[in-house]
This record gives sequence, C-alpha cells and structure tokens, in this order.
Amino acid sequence: MTKMIFVNLPVTELTRAQAFYEALGFINNPQFSDDNSACMVWSEAIHVMLLTHAKWQGFTSRPIPPAGMSEVMLAISCDSREAVDRMNEAAVRHGGTADVNPKQDLGFLFNRSLADPDGHVWEAMWMDPAAIPSAD
Repeated sequence: MTKMIFVNLPVTELTRAQAFYEALGFINNPQFSDDNSACMVWSEAIHVMLLTHAKWQGFTSRPIPPAGMSEVMLAISCDSREAVDRMNEAAVRHGGTADVNPKQDLGFLFNRSLADPDGHVWEAMWMDPAAIPSAD
C-alpha cells in the first residue's frame, strides 16, 4: 500500500471550508465525507480531512487552538510559480488570507503562505531541484 498522509483540520463551517479547498484545487472524496467531515484530496498520497468541531472532539480531548495561532504550517508543492500565485489569489477570493508570511523567492524555490478561513496556514511552493545551488 502506498504511504499516505491524512491531515485532520477542525473547521467552524464545513460547507465554507470545503468550498475553500475546492477553490484551491483539492477534490472532494465523497466516500470519506459526511455531514460532519469532508475528505479533500490533493494527490494520491495527500488528503485533508475537514472536521466539524464536534467531530474533531470525538478524536481528541485536546483543545482546538484559537484562530490566529499557528499549530503547524503545511507545505504543498505546485507545478509552477504561477500556480503558487493562483492558489494565493483563490485563497483571498474564497475567504482566506494570502501572504500570512513574507513571500520567499530563492530562484530555485518560490513560496507564498496562505491561511484558510479557520486560520490553518498552508505554504504553496514551487521548486526546481536542478537549479539548487551546489554546496561547494
């Protein structure tokens, strides 16, 4: 079986969160979605589980961090610099926030951070491994 990652995120409004992630290019997998959760697929190996607060609390007794806190920053790769820009633009149009951290352009690596409507931080990034400077 292919190794996969399922990122679980508590959300205040499931419908809004699902629409936001669809606008960024994620695809809903209805097989693992219901009235309290939505499985959003980025790739064969990366899935984001959006969970209502009630569903989240069924998995853990740990408190949900308040909006504006950074419990984690998740980085996902994009096909181009333009795709990184488009993801940030889509975030703003769908209730998120673009550039919550400064843009980074190292030539071989370009990234921009965005936050979803619940404040979860994502780093959209593009990298050209062939252009990474040598350590010589």
